[in-house]
Amino acid sequence: MLQQFYPVKAHNYKYELNKDMNFAAAHYIDHESAGKCQNVHGHTYFVNISIVGNKLQDNGFLVNFQELKKIAHGKYDHTLMNDHDWNGEQPSTEVVARTIYQSVREALTAYDNKPQVLQVIVRETPTSYVTYSEPLQEEITNGSDY
Repeated sequence: MLQQFYPVKAHNYKYELNKDMNFAAAHYIDHESAGKCQNVHGHTYFVNISIVGNKLQDNGFLVNFQELKKIAHGKYDHTLMNDHDWNGEQPSTEVVARTIYQSVREALTAYDNKPQVLQVIVRETPTSYVTYSEPLQEEITNGSDY
């Protein structure tokens, strides 16, 4: 994989972890405005997940890279994206990025060290990618766990 650096949202956490991965999948956008994308077609999706936190787990990890890979690659690799539940939406790159973000956020609730998802980037083609993020807990509460 070509090493790619993406823009990163500013934060005040001590650690920032990034996991790059890719998976092959097909999809179609069932909407008249989608043009050629109405037809089933495939992509090699490249995904970057950024995690932040102030405290490491007992094993020295903020989050295990393998666990992050299971959430995206393990679920979507070699599938027809339209076969997954997108809550009534089309599996556009924007929706895929948001859904991966939400899946990672949910998985991190089990961690005692309270890591957070900073952002998820999904690249669909060499020239097109989407970044999805939400306010961090520190932005909501105006405090941090230093």
